[in-house]
Amino acid sequence: MTQQQKLPPGIRPTDKVVLFDGVCTLCSAWARFLIRFDHKQIFKLATVQSAEGQAILKWFGLPTDTYKTMILIEDASLYTKSTAFFRVMMRLPLPWPITCVGWIVPAFLRNWFYDRIALNRYLLFGRNDTCVMPTKDHSSRFLNGQTD
Repeated sequence: MTQQQKLPPGIRPTDKVVLFDGVCTLCSAWARFLIRFDHKQIFKLATVQSAEGQAILKWFGLPTDTYKTMILIEDASLYTKSTAFFRVMMRLPLPWPITCVGWIVPAFLRNWFYDRIALNRYLLFGRNDTCVMPTKDHSSRFLNGQTD
């Protein structure tokens, strides 16, 4: 590529950013999982409710008031649903890349299953009144050092 790709606001060319719903109990657990197992700190995190998350959603033309999927931004590309999940898992240390065996399932089936969980996540796992954020010790893991 001869021209530099345009990147969403606040994202550097080397950043791999995971956007997640900060009030969703399951989604917040996913963020804590990444902090725990992403030893190489490959991924930056941002809640969709944060200023950074909202700017990224707007940049990609996505809704800023309803959230139906985790999002991965990598090399100025946006990945959602099961594709985002597997792209994250394959970059974590063993045993986590083994979950990528799920790639053999056709995308429409993977995403149907993903949607069932995503659409019922508050009912199944709960919802927090405010964004649950990791401690300030983990602020470097967030886009622009985001903490509450």
